Amino acid sequence: MSTTTDTDNEKKVVMVTGGSGLVGSGIRMYVEKSGALEKEEWVYLSSKEGDLRDRKQTEAIFDKYKPTHVIHLAAKVGGLFANMNQKVEFFRENVLINDNIMECCRIHKVQKLVSMLSTCIFPDKTSYPIDETMLHDGPPHPSNEGYAYAKRLIDTMNRAYAEQYGCNFTSIIPTNIYGPHDNFSIQNGHVIPGLIHKCYLAKKNNTPFTIWGSGTPLRQFIYSLDLAELTVWVMRDYHSPEPITLSVDESTEVSIKDVALAVVKAMKFEGEVVFDTSKADGQFKKTADNKKLRGLRPDYEFVTIEDGVQKAVDWFVENYETCRK
Repeated sequence: MSTTTDTDNEKKVVMVTGGSGLVGSGIRMYVEKSGALEKEEWVYLSSKEGDLRDRKQTEAIFDKYKPTHVIHLAAKVGGLFANMNQKVEFFRENVLINDNIMECCRIHKVQKLVSMLSTCIFPDKTSYPIDETMLHDGPPHPSNEGYAYAKRLIDTMNRAYAEQYGCNFTSIIPTNIYGPHDNFSIQNGHVIPGLIHKCYLAKKNNTPFTIWGSGTPLRQFIYSLDLAELTVWVMRDYHSPEPITLSVDESTEVSIKDVALAVVKAMKFEGEVVFDTSKADGQFKKTADNKKLRGLRPDYEFVTIEDGVQKAVDWFVENYETCRK
């Protein structure tokens, strides 16, 4: 009993890798708004702090900050084109980053490591909804297999570190994330930020707002500050090496058309809205099952897509000159 009390009374240093990205910025906003717990210090790393692919630089970061808890978000990421053309780099660089973080966490006796996975690493041919038990049931889509296999190995190694060394390592699997501090690039950004930027330009230039595809595919979107809150909860209260899906309920899955119209409303765009059906739709649905999360957090209330899109639009408009786009 005294061990738990000692741990609780010690100063905690929570280090967030990839701390300046969409999810890292969300965690910072959440922690600053809701207040860190007593004796909890938060450190947000950006790439300026050092190269996590390099073991010596990673060790220097651990020596400098002496984290007791790590939320690991940093990764080599990219769009479809980059993933298809650089499979070797996406595999090797992510494996190096993850191995350096995990091994430094073991050596430095970090009390908890939470790493972020992605629904895009699941088997390509699968049944829906997907859940945490299906992660290794078949090969990922060939287009991103370098990235996917590197990420899947985090799950394998979380269990291996728990079995061999008693480490408290786990992982989270979010669905599509959006919110402040996103990459709003029309070419390389994800669906919602891309639509927000497109609609902004259509309003500014008095041109039609054109959405690629029919708008019929369905997706689950999680607002970045909801994901931040749940990630911090996982760090503090979820103690199992088995991954947990952090997603809105299946019943709140929305079509791309509904999202586009939510953007139109939030942006107060009054021009023409066009769905360009000559462009491909992509996969119709990729539903994820959140029943493990709901078993532990049955009353958690997610930000609605309408409210989240409004918040994201307001942030984008306010930060248009300086945001990533």
